[in-house]
Amino acid sequence: MAVLLVFGATGDLAHRMLLPSLFGLDADSLLPDAFKIVATARRVMDSAQYRETAAAALTAHVDPDRLRPDAVARFLDRIDYVALDATDSRGFGALAAAVGPTPSLSIFLSTAPSLFGPTIAGLAGAGLAGPGVRLALEKPLGHDLASSRAINDQVAAAFPESRTFRVDHYLGKETVQNLLALRFGNILFEPLWNAAGIDHVQITVSETVGLEGRGDYYDGMGALRDMVQNHMLQLVALVAMEPPARFDAASVRDEKVKVLRSLRPIDASSVEACSVTGQYGAGATGGQPVAGYVDELGRASTTETFVALKAHIDNWRWKGVPFYLRTGKRLATRQSEITIEFRAVPHSIFAGGMASGDLKPNRLIIRLQPDENIRLAIMAKTPGLDRDGLHLREVPLDIGMANAFADVRRRIAYERLLLDLIGGDPTLFVRRDEVEAQWTWIDAIRAGWAKKGMTPRPYGAGSWGPSAAIGLAERDGVSWHD
Repeated sequence: MAVLLVFGATGDLAHRMLLPSLFGLDADSLLPDAFKIVATARRVMDSAQYRETAAAALTAHVDPDRLRPDAVARFLDRIDYVALDATDSRGFGALAAAVGPTPSLSIFLSTAPSLFGPTIAGLAGAGLAGPGVRLALEKPLGHDLASSRAINDQVAAAFPESRTFRVDHYLGKETVQNLLALRFGNILFEPLWNAAGIDHVQITVSETVGLEGRGDYYDGMGALRDMVQNHMLQLVALVAMEPPARFDAASVRDEKVKVLRSLRPIDASSVEACSVTGQYGAGATGGQPVAGYVDELGRASTTETFVALKAHIDNWRWKGVPFYLRTGKRLATRQSEITIEFRAVPHSIFAGGMASGDLKPNRLIIRLQPDENIRLAIMAKTPGLDRDGLHLREVPLDIGMANAFADVRRRIAYERLLLDLIGGDPTLFVRRDEVEAQWTWIDAIRAGWAKKGMTPRPYGAGSWGPSAAIGLAERDGVSWHD
């Protein structure tokens, strides 16, 4: 029997993502026949009561057409619940009894980082950290390099790196994985995927929401640590990595960490020229007035809710190519998007005609959310007789994932990650040296902000952040792709 042990099973992540993902896998017969889910959290209830909360989570977050009564009943029958205070080692015996003997145990740890140490010690003491047991860790994994190392040391005391699966849910997204397929499964782009062919790269991860009840957590982290340190740097690594020898965990992650270690430090000498921070004030989102950050938080704060960065990767492939990163809350639209802008043609044969001013560089736009899409913007002739010169227009070639794969159900990112965890494939999980390279770069930025006394600039909710962020790109003749 294979068993998945889920900590934090009454939390928001479990209700919104983990339970619906596990149900989707079970409904499609992708879980082993003899598969058991043991859910645990501090809240006191029995298994029957927890199954009721699980059923409510499915009703709230799964397409009603997929909630067949027989499939729901089969899934709920897989679940047991054990109430546990992770700080009390005596409770882990009951947890071990509920898990029972199994040749395949996977553990998903979705708790506060302060509980990682006692939880791992309790698992080891109860015999739940033996050979073959895999441990998945949800972020945050620390707030700087030192705290990240402390957490990883606690984990490594019981779980070696080969059995530690650090989750970044962006890596489970279809379009993120499609980035690898696009680059390394087609000969079309790779010859141009370098400083000779690419002018710059933009990565935007924008949100329209505010704190959503996460004020204490977010105010202790800010946009740089909450989004750039993990999701956005992983996207940078996938865009910039060298072709791995093969598609396996070691090869892919070896190439990613090379990129992360090649990031040029943004420190006190460059932080003012290469970074902009902001904090949203009152404004409007979706046509409705919303409060500013400090009003929503209920106290004064200098935490950034927006950050824009100009990054460079100091290696042969990317010499001189800027990577512009932008993320924030209460921005104009919700989107996660990578824009690759290629260099202009070296010589325009249309010079002197009306078309010369219309000529634009090609752009490859990879959208991760809200709609997964890949778009290539190319130049084409506008229909007409062209008596005053050839007229060109930028036109898109779209690969709408929903249309291209209309016969395949779009999956939650956690479905792929949970299935890989259960199967023991760490390719789409983050290795310790990646995490530490990311924190090293982020810590230098924060130290630079502190040394230069930089504080967030105000911006109105519903905008694209402080006007200085526009200047960060426009100084190089670049406009953000909104």
